[in-house]
Amino acid sequence: MNRPEVLLAMSQDVADLQFGPRELERLGRLARVGNPLVAQDFSSAAVRRRLESVEVLITSWGCPPLDADVLAAAPRLRAALHAAGSVRSHVGDAVFDRDVLVTTAAHVNAEPVAQYTVAAILWAFKKVPFLAADARRYREDWGYRERRGELSGLGRTIVLVGFSRVGRRVVELLRRLQLGRLLVVDPVVDPALVRAAGAELVSLAEALPQADVLSLHAPALPETHHLIGAAELAALPEHATLVNTARGSLVDTAALEEACAHGRVHAVLDVTDPEPLPAWSRLYDLPNVVITPHVAGSLGSETRLMAAAALDELERYVSGQPPLEPVTRHGLTVQA
Repeated sequence: MNRPEVLLAMSQDVADLQFGPRELERLGRLARVGNPLVAQDFSSAAVRRRLESVEVLITSWGCPPLDADVLAAAPRLRAALHAAGSVRSHVGDAVFDRDVLVTTAAHVNAEPVAQYTVAAILWAFKKVPFLAADARRYREDWGYRERRGELSGLGRTIVLVGFSRVGRRVVELLRRLQLGRLLVVDPVVDPALVRAAGAELVSLAEALPQADVLSLHAPALPETHHLIGAAELAALPEHATLVNTARGSLVDTAALEEACAHGRVHAVLDVTDPEPLPAWSRLYDLPNVVITPHVAGSLGSETRLMAAAALDELERYVSGQPPLEPVTRHGLTVQA
């Protein structure tokens, strides 16, 4: 078995988090590693010497851009295997021009995001986090329970914007619960894939007036910037809930502040624009808004699963098998 030379391209903190004794032992069986093992800065003399012989980079959070200068310093580089989700911050045309194999562990990261999303949707049906906020104010008077619309998930309509890895997994999990209709908005997906998953493909304009819950799963692209603005929020039914676990830039924050301040819309936000929100944002103080600090994706021990996925790709690479989750130049134009 060919044992290529490998460098971990990420911050030291991330390497310590993702690569424990088990992962490092497996890495050592599959590849040759040197000193330094981890690099977040490609400019040092020691790292430059390593780049001269490196065939595979295992990348993660904190990886610098793989630009023309880095690629020139790494003449033997053949693969960049990402132990995290999006590769946008470090992979560009220069990498694809060199025919460097790029893979991602985004499918692994999709699982905790999907689980968070489904939990948020189920709680949104009962308005749980918002009623919990009301309880602190009204206390002994349970009359507030009637002020947030219907408190049921049966027969409701869930709209997912983006049939991404996360979007597909959310559909799969929700279908098992058989609560109501699942509508998908995605201009580039094959309608047959949506039907096979048990959902219905519709336009955004068709979907919004029907959405009891609007859940966002689209990438941050120029075409999706402020995809949900004042007009879209106004089109939602009263008491609808917006769930955003994708990218904050999909939503016009000022428009969302206005809609939530008037009480028409509820929101569960794991991502915001900007991130974090400034201290003066009205969203912090509204009882119909829940903000979490970007925790839906892989954190802590969950990130070891992403390292394992990158090592799976490395094992396939050294044995001459095709990658499981390749990233292509074209695919990157419509992915996160």
